[in-house]
Amino acid sequence: MPWQTIIDFQREIYLTFAGHIKALAAGGGWLAFLAFLPMGIAFGAIHALTPGHSKSVLATYLAGSSLKAHRGLLVSMALSFTHVGMAVLIALFALPLVSHSFGDSGSAPLLQAVSRGLLGLIGAWMLWSALFRHAHFHSHREGIAFGFLAGLIPCPLTLFVMTFAMLHQVIVTGILFALTMMLGVGITLSAVALLAVLFRDWLSRLLATRPRLLAAASKSIEAIAGIILVGVAIHEVLFA
Repeated sequence: MPWQTIIDFQREIYLTFAGHIKALAAGGGWLAFLAFLPMGIAFGAIHALTPGHSKSVLATYLAGSSLKAHRGLLVSMALSFTHVGMAVLIALFALPLVSHSFGDSGSAPLLQAVSRGLLGLIGAWMLWSALFRHAHFHSHREGIAFGFLAGLIPCPLTLFVMTFAMLHQVIVTGILFALTMMLGVGITLSAVALLAVLFRDWLSRLLATRPRLLAAASKSIEAIAGIILVGVAIHEVLFA
């Protein structure tokens, strides 16, 4: 899907959302808003296709891990929940601080640095594990922790939605729309997670008849994933 089409689609839904908020602020329009609410799922799914949603980081981690498909889905949902939830919490409890903690682009430089720095530690652990540990499985808790850390960067679009709803004193509409957006983001990130796990499992089956080569490939993929995560962390913290 061309980027301009994605941008136009997001703009159309956001303007429609704004219209419903204004109608509610004027004293009506709840039924129309509730009928429109499912569009938030499409809004979130399309928005997650744009840069800045940790898709490559998620795919890299899962390709280098041993998590099964259902665990990969949990990781992607944890990432989605944290990514959107952080924006909701910032809007609700720290709105006066937004102008100080967010840049002109709507990003959060401090949270981005913290998130990527912690992911760099996970990458370093994966690299050490590939080099010095015997074959092992990544724990469920580790995967969820990764999803949480990768999602610490709040979603700017969710923040804009929440801020608009709060300015018109209909906060509940912003929260409801954010929840549907979260589902949409989760759908896109879950697709990324499944593709990464399927690719890894396909490669494992391809090398199943050569156990030594499979073990070496698994170690290599884990090491490469660790190096990439560390590299991303260094770049984001030092040069972003």
